[in-house]
Amino acid sequence: MDVASIWDSLGLHALSDSKMAQIFVLVFVTLVVAFIVKRLFLRAARQLERTKNLWDDTLVEAARTPTIALIWLLGISWAAEIAQSVTNAEIFGVIGPIRKVGVVALMAWFVVRFISGAEHILVNPDKMKEPMDPTTVSALSKILRASVIITSVLVIMQTLGYSISGVLAFGGIGGIAVGFAAKDLLANFFGGLMIYLDRPFAVGDWIRSPDKEIEGTVEHIGWRLTRIRTFDKRPLYVPNATFTSISVENPSRMLNRRIYETIGVRYCDFNTLGDIVKAVREMLENHPEIDTTQTLIVNFNAFGASSLDFFVYTFTRTTNWVRFHEVKQDVLMRIYEIIREHGADVAFPTRTLDLPDPVKVALLEENRS
Repeated sequence: MDVASIWDSLGLHALSDSKMAQIFVLVFVTLVVAFIVKRLFLRAARQLERTKNLWDDTLVEAARTPTIALIWLLGISWAAEIAQSVTNAEIFGVIGPIRKVGVVALMAWFVVRFISGAEHILVNPDKMKEPMDPTTVSALSKILRASVIITSVLVIMQTLGYSISGVLAFGGIGGIAVGFAAKDLLANFFGGLMIYLDRPFAVGDWIRSPDKEIEGTVEHIGWRLTRIRTFDKRPLYVPNATFTSISVENPSRMLNRRIYETIGVRYCDFNTLGDIVKAVREMLENHPEIDTTQTLIVNFNAFGASSLDFFVYTFTRTTNWVRFHEVKQDVLMRIYEIIREHGADVAFPTRTLDLPDPVKVALLEENRS
């Protein structure tokens, strides 16, 4: 099919020169208006960047592209109506519905863009003094976007002449069938909803479960899956329904880290053990990285197989994993120095053999020979 046949099928051969001129002028005006509006939006965006209000920037950025698209939609549809006035081509009969659908879709697009921009602002510490929890903001934005899309689809269906009540009734009946067929999917959905509401963990938290082999850093919480990055850098995808039936430990929310060590000294150092325990306790009470508001215990508690054992139970101020081990190393080295300062030493596993006298004599004679 060549251009001439397409032109004839649309009935455009019946257009007079005046109508053609009107269409040309309208398209040209649309082009000019779209260009001017685009420049105005860019200028407004530059000026609003200088203000402290972040929401006007988001509003302008969200409205820029949908507004330009709306100008083109109206311009092209009006030009098509001019052509429709002098031709009987059926294709021009859908101009009105297309324009109505386009306006609703562009409005929904604007709202969705604004929600996405607001989500970025609310979780960005560079833009908010007190940024909101990313998990909560992500959940709310997903719900709002879904609501906007569903509402716009219903409005479009109503605009096209479909009965919304019938659609909703069908959706209720179909929802029951879908519920039985996709119960696992729904379980994961509600599991994700419970995570968003209860907030046992958030993106960036280190979590683990004593019931399952789950441990790592949370990277993403979706409606169906939660992605966890294990410590060997492998991704772990956990269905959200799993979290409704297992215990989850969140070490990221600990207030302190615990040092719990048992240290043994030699039996021959029993006379100095009391002074060693006292000195270790004083050292911990004066240590800048030990939280003395928490439980602090240093006591002799057991006669070991080859040592006199005392245990150290205390908490560090830091919860950082790397810093904790630095503090623990410093504490253990100070304890060893205290033991040596009191003339004692750390015990190591030893075994004493008590031999009968005839055996001892035989061994001595063997060594002499």
